[in-house]
Amino acid sequence: MIGSRLSVPQFMTRSQPFTVVFFALLLLLLYQLILLFQPFLFPIFWAALLAHFSYPLYERLTRMLGGRNLLAASTLTIGALAVVVIPLVVTGVLLVREAVEAEKAIRAWITGGGVERLPEQVAAIPLIGEWLQSLVSGDGIRGIPMEQSVLTGAKYFSAFFVDQMGGFLKDTVLLVADFFFMLLVLFFFYTDGKLWVDVLYELIPLDESHKQKIIARLDITIRAVVKGVVVTAIVQGVLAGMAYGALGVPFPIVLMALTIILAPIPLGGTALIWGPVVAYLYWIGPLWKALAMLGWGVGVVSMVDQLLRPWLIGHDVEIPILLLVFSILGGLSLYGMIGLFIGPVLVSLLITALQIYREEYQSRPATPNV
Repeated sequence: MIGSRLSVPQFMTRSQPFTVVFFALLLLLLYQLILLFQPFLFPIFWAALLAHFSYPLYERLTRMLGGRNLLAASTLTIGALAVVVIPLVVTGVLLVREAVEAEKAIRAWITGGGVERLPEQVAAIPLIGEWLQSLVSGDGIRGIPMEQSVLTGAKYFSAFFVDQMGGFLKDTVLLVADFFFMLLVLFFFYTDGKLWVDVLYELIPLDESHKQKIIARLDITIRAVVKGVVVTAIVQGVLAGMAYGALGVPFPIVLMALTIILAPIPLGGTALIWGPVVAYLYWIGPLWKALAMLGWGVGVVSMVDQLLRPWLIGHDVEIPILLLVFSILGGLSLYGMIGLFIGPVLVSLLITALQIYREEYQSRPATPNV
């Protein structure tokens, strides 16, 4: 009896150090894996996001191809590559064409005596015309002739461009590498992603009902954020495009497309397009067109981002608007562009965890003391 009574404490003392050591090693391995995968977290996240939304299409395509899942995954991966590369190539061709036309126009302007007429032209600009005239006429730049000022500015600009080219090329190479790594991860998410999700689902140490509630809330939040971002960007682009066309801005369709593409960017966003348009309208006149574009851009196009996106996301995920705004801004500040998704997802998961806690502990009847 004494030996049997002592065997339980001895067993407990043996298992407890083993448990502590096991979980300590497990946490250490997880931490090292996070450090190992940290350079690839953003591409992995974007690949998971794309796979989550396109997985029903992958399953449908696999059935159409007679169960050949590798062919279906390859087709969708190449399709994702084409969706990104083709618009970039078209945009690059348009930019090169416009750059050539602009270079021809500048040469024609210089040979036609545009430099000599420039002081008179800038003098007609409201509010700042006299100040600009003093600059271009040489009074504000120590009497240096305008032609020499242009050549000197071009020289310094060329030197600056060459200095920055190394960093620009490095960032471009990293961006391209991340993109192709994302495509690689996307392919394996199509082929093996369901198995990985099932394994992770079984490892979650919660009741089945709680796991289903968390997964459902996560799916609703991600879909709501994507819908909010896409719909808001399209609405902003269409509103800006209407102004471009109404005010007679050249290439309104191209500018509208660029506005839609840049709308989700945290800093600048649509202002990166309609801001230069305001400057262009201010330069060519009349003044009311520039003021109209400025008022429309600040009061309508930019305000849509502040109002429509939180409403669309909060309407589906049932998060208070103020808390949602803070989660979006905080996520953007901490994680960059991906924080637009991570912030609302974290808040949504916290709300789900609090609901589970309330159902399990606060709603449970207290046991009577015997």
